[in-house]
Amino acid sequence: MQSKRSLAAVLLSAVAVLLLGACGTLRAGAGGGTATPAESPHWQTFAPFGVTAARLADDGRTLSVVAEVPGGGRTCARDLKAVVTSTSDTTVWVQVTFSALTGGSPSADCRKTASATAKVRLPSALGHRELATDVHTVFTADGADLPELRLCGELGCHPAPTGCTPASYDQAVMALDVPNHTRRGDEHCDEKWLVFDVSSRMGPACAEGEAPGCGASLDDRWFFRAEKSGWKPIARGKKGGCSDVHRIEPAFPTALCAGLAPLD
Repeated sequence: MQSKRSLAAVLLSAVAVLLLGACGTLRAGAGGGTATPAESPHWQTFAPFGVTAARLADDGRTLSVVAEVPGGGRTCARDLKAVVTSTSDTTVWVQVTFSALTGGSPSADCRKTASATAKVRLPSALGHRELATDVHTVFTADGADLPELRLCGELGCHPAPTGCTPASYDQAVMALDVPNHTRRGDEHCDEKWLVFDVSSRMGPACAEGEAPGCGASLDDRWFFRAEKSGWKPIARGKKGGCSDVHRIEPAFPTALCAGLAPLD
């Protein structure tokens, strides 16, 4: 999922560059001649570079969304709109758009970004439903500090609980500062405490065995405690047994770590 998000970020950046390069006012041709049709400025509708925040009024229906658009005034972006496109028992979909002037020479002001706010009234109170402005940008009122809605993460608005399940282990890996494609080893879990090893590839980007260093990896052991927000990392190390974690958290169950072998 992280790789998909990275690809989406690259595509969004490319769209942003194309759009920002197109913003500006009409530049007349040499000698004051009439601009060609390709140079004629015109307004087009675009999605914003991103929706960064959403706020819900006390009535539970009046929604404000904050979006990133080209900056520099109304010649760069105008008519920011938020429109409800669909609703279900679980989700309210809101489409956010703005108009930008394209054609002609680029304007330096339009190469900047600015935040703009649009309002829309939902057909009914949002309640416990999710608010989706695109496939990767979803908000919820659950657990939010209202009126601000909470931006959901890569595992959704309600990540897997801290149980002994593969989904919750995935959540635990995401809580670590480790590279993409980090591999997880065997888990030792009792619902409240968790430990597993992670292996992060190092060295050149090539198939293992093709060149020296292709199979190199960095191994670590991580220990976690279950909290309301998810698995919280509390210790790391490479030693066998429980010494790495008991130095920080003596309450970690010996049964989960006593048999752990040291890492190379």
